[in-house]
Amino acid sequence: MDLSFLPELAGGMLQTFIIFALTLVLSLPLGLVVYGGRVSRFKPLAWLIQFYISVMRGTPLMLQLLVVYFGPFFLFGMQIGAAYRFSAVIIAFAINYAAYFAEIYRGGFQAIPVGQSEAAFVLGYSPARTFLTIKLPQMFRTVLPSITNEVITLVKDTSLAFAIAYAEMFTIAKQQAAASASMLPFVAAGIFYWVFNLVVAVVMERIEKRMGSYKIR
Repeated sequence: MDLSFLPELAGGMLQTFIIFALTLVLSLPLGLVVYGGRVSRFKPLAWLIQFYISVMRGTPLMLQLLVVYFGPFFLFGMQIGAAYRFSAVIIAFAINYAAYFAEIYRGGFQAIPVGQSEAAFVLGYSPARTFLTIKLPQMFRTVLPSITNEVITLVKDTSLAFAIAYAEMFTIAKQQAAASASMLPFVAAGIFYWVFNLVVAVVMERIEKRMGSYKIR
């Protein structure tokens, strides 16, 4: 059994994890910004954000990745190279997942009883304090299962980076499988994705349990 592909595959695993981590770091807070625009009283902004969300949710992520990568060249004549591949992957993934998170957040905020805001106003809470100490924690507690599903999906979606030949794990596994005429690289990649998702599921479950014990003070 030839396992000489493992060191190179390990490098691809690291790139997969980096894509995953950066996408979450950027898209989770960006989703809040998008949500703010989505519910804005300034209608042109709200309509623009609704259109953006519709496009992000209604078109394949792979297509969005290709547009982000090739767009600068076809639209502005800018020269693109291998160095831009990583940036294109992160940009495409972040703006895509931000749209999904924004809608998840919207559902979470809508689930909060209006009476809580009224009670906070009576107690003299400022709108900012009400949002940060009452609404935001409850929203996250409510939507954590939905966020968990998106996070698990993100682990698998990182493989779409192969569309622009970015050397993450799936791209390397495909190259190694073709070079060795063996399925072993694919099996190894599949095991990694499975274990990665198991770890994510366990971590998110623990976060859900902690958030479940949250009490407003």
